[in-house]
Parts: sequence; C-alpha cells; structure tokens
Amino acid sequence: INHIVHNGGLYKRPFNEAFEETPMLVAVLTYVGYGVLTLFGYLRDFMRQWKIEKCQNATEREEQKDFVPLYQDFENFYNRNLYMRIRDSWNRPICSVPGAKVDMMERVSHDYNWTFTYTGRVIKDIINMGSYNYLGFAQKTGACQEAAAKVLSQYGAGVCSTRQEMGNLDKHEELEKLVARFLGVESAMAYGMGFATNSMNIPALVGKGCLILSDELNHASLVLGARLSGATIRIFKHNNMQSLEKLLKDAIVHGQPRTRRPWKKILILVEGIYSMEGSIVRLPEVIALKKKYKSYLYLDEAHSIGALGPSGRGVVEYFGLNPEDVDVMMGTFTKSFGAAGGYIGGKKELIDYLRTYSHSAAYATSMSPPVVEQIITSVKCIMGEDGTTVGRARVQQLAENTRYFRRRLKEMGFIIYGNEDSPVVPLMLYMPAKIGAFGREMLKRNIGVVVVGFPATPIIESRARFCLSAAHTKEMLDTALKEINEVGDLLQLKYSRRRLVPLLDRPFDETTYEETED
Repeated sequence: INHIVHNGGLYKRPFNEAFEETPMLVAVLTYVGYGVLTLFGYLRDFMRQWKIEKCQNATEREEQKDFVPLYQDFENFYNRNLYMRIRDSWNRPICSVPGAKVDMMERVSHDYNWTFTYTGRVIKDIINMGSYNYLGFAQKTGACQEAAAKVLSQYGAGVCSTRQEMGNLDKHEELEKLVARFLGVESAMAYGMGFATNSMNIPALVGKGCLILSDELNHASLVLGARLSGATIRIFKHNNMQSLEKLLKDAIVHGQPRTRRPWKKILILVEGIYSMEGSIVRLPEVIALKKKYKSYLYLDEAHSIGALGPSGRGVVEYFGLNPEDVDVMMGTFTKSFGAAGGYIGGKKELIDYLRTYSHSAAYATSMSPPVVEQIITSVKCIMGEDGTTVGRARVQQLAENTRYFRRRLKEMGFIIYGNEDSPVVPLMLYMPAKIGAFGREMLKRNIGVVVVGFPATPIIESRARFCLSAAHTKEMLDTALKEINEVGDLLQLKYSRRRLVPLLDRPFDETTYEETED
C-alpha cells in the first residue's frame, strides 16, 4: 500500500509512505517454517521431560511440581525452542562509543546459544547501522564531551536525591527552560528515564472514568502507562484516521459502558515515528480530529525529535504545525541527543501539575549532571546557539542519508516499510531462519545490524531495522548497501514486486515504479 497524501490542504508537503503487501508464497513458507520449528520444539520438550535431552531452561523445583506452573506459557516455549536458536543475534556487547563505527567483543557458544564465552578478541571498526544515534552526538570527543567532563568535575556523577528534595540543580532548571524554548512551548520538565516518562506520567493525567485511544503499534512504555492509569483503553488501527474517528464518535455518542455518562477525558496516544514500522504519524489529521471531538492529544516524539523537521524540532515542525495544538509533547534524550532521560512539554499549568503528581518527579532520582550537560550542549548546537551551523548541517545530513539509503534499498528489490523521510528503515525478512542468518552474515562483513522478531513484531513480520545517522558518510552507506545487496542475494530476501527503476537523470527526491513479473 503506497500513500501519497495531500488531503484537502491539511498537509503542506507530500506524505509518502509504503507498506508493500507480503507475497503469498513468502507468507505461506513463513508459516510452514514456524510450524516445523514448533513441531521440533514439542519433540525437544518431550525429550527434556523424559531426561533424554538436558533441560537448561528455567523450571519449577521438584517440591513445587503441584503448584500453578510459572514457566509453561507459550512465550517461554518460544524462548526455549525458537529464540534460543538465534540468540547470538542479540545482546552483542560493544566496547566503544556507539558512533558511526563500533568495536565489538567476540563471543562464541558451545551449547547452542544457552551460554556464551568471550574469546578475548575485539572486532574493530564495525559500521554501526543499529544505534539511535540520529544526529551523531554519541561521541567521545568534541564540545559535548568537553562540557560534560567539566560538569562531572564540578558536580560529580550522581545527585542522590529526587527533584522535590535535595536533587534540584541549577543545571536541571537550565535544561528545562532550554527544552521549552526548543519545542516552542510554555514549560517543560525533564526526567531521568525515557521509558518512565511515559509509564509514570500517563497515570498522572488520566484515571478511572477516562478513555485512552491508543494506536495499535504504540511503544511498550505507552501501553504500560495506559494500563497503569486504570482508564479504559481502546485501540485504533495503525495511522488509520477512519478507525480513530469511529472510536471518537462512539465514545461521545455512547459514553461510558453501563452508566452512559460522558467520559471525564478522552486522550489520544500516538508516536511521532513508529520505531518498528518507520512510519510517521498523520499528525495534521490527528489534530483536526482532536479539535473536532474536543479530546486531548499525547504525542511521543522519542524517535522524531531531532530527526525530523528543517531545524530538528520533530514531527510538529515537519508538518509545519503549531506546538500549542499538541496538549502533551513527550520525547526522549536517548536518541538524537546522545544522552539519557526524557521530557514532557506543554502549558505551564500542565507542567506544574506534573511536578507535584508525577511519580517520576516525586520518587525517581534526578538526572546525572554530566548527562544534563550533554543534552544542553547538543540542543544548543542544534539551535545554533553555540555560534556554529554544525547542528543544522547534521539535521540536513541525516535527511539526505535517509532518502539515499531508502531509495537504494528499494532499487535493489527489498521490501522496505515506512515513510521516505523516516531514519528508521525496516527491511523485511519474514522467515525465522533468515533472522539469525542475516545478522550473522552482516557481522561477518563488519556491518552491525539489529534484527527484530516476535514478540516485538507480528510473528510472520520479522525484519532487520537500520537506524541512520548524520555521522554516516556516503562511503559508509555505500559499503553497507553493497554488503546488504550481497547478503540479500545470498539469502533470497529481494521479495519486492515494485522495484524502483534507477535512472541516472532522475531528480534526487522523485520516485519511479516499475511493476515486475512475479
């Protein structure tokens, strides 16, 4: 499905997103592959039960055999018999800055990935296509590192208190004022953990008698926050405005179940860039619906802040919208800013309320001062307040890298999901055996990639996920593309039936499609 949307003037720019349908033969073979793995899994579980094969997974002790089982659910079956076969593709330990290139510790397994042994060898200069280092601020030299080192010598590493007690530093105040100015909102508050920014603040905003309308592909932190709140949760199809509008209409017409009273609040939860699909939220339409039905909007910009917009101010700037139209602007400092933590921005009344009632504000230790300084320095660089144009150049470089990398992969014949401007680039693998094979083959060629499978994705939609960075040079991208092309041929991953035709005289940002024979 290819979307190019203008939608009656809501969009000030083309909105081009592609989600090519899974070829029928590939889908059938993927299900057959999982079926074979499942059959062998049951056979191996039978052999473990009768002590024919050694059981290395977590099990109940003998004296607890009559208790309710703790380890017998399906996902544990999946971990034992499917995930364990390709476990070497995850948790690979790196021993350098996660920049454009990384160093990785080599490890081997002699018991089929149940345990690993380090060889003592370090694999040098692996091209890093997996870290969320969108603007290249993950570095051990430069202005950010120097500023953080200076603050470390002055303030130390830890604060040892919460913001409401003895942990409120002048650096925290400076950071929050800077973030509010960067976002174009009245006020902002910073938190020490991005995940907790969602999971601990949503319960402070909604509760029993409120309704949350959540995109089906929202991040686990949003899902957890919604569940902890006690509010009623209803799910709409991913980026589908007809589905969202239907839920809004039903909520207003029917009210709460049984009592039919009106909902106290209706809160829409969406993300700026969806980290597994590479898609961008249809924010102009979401805001139009929010205004039409008098609901509230919570926007998670974890992946979009810094990565989208002419000056890196996220999906709101990308669409040319007013930040005041978003009630709660949330984001993290862990991606584009090369640091840790998260923030919430909005009206002053909202932030003052959260300072009192947010669990993250009341109970979590304050952000580490060097981390705060890393964020301050990187944000000032992006805004140009350091007296240079380095920040603006990084934002533009990321946009160029994104378009180039996506276009080349499509020309090769891979199925690539998401928006053409999204630096998150999912390449579809589908079959379970190809998850581990792709990760291993790429590592052999000194390319570090992230492969993703169930439960982070639907069980038949396994993929490799590339995250582009402004730190990637064209030579690095060309090297990675050459190796991806080679591995794609080796593993037969070029499933696309709609191949981009590479034309030498085609403008950089145009797209031509050719229907190919199946």
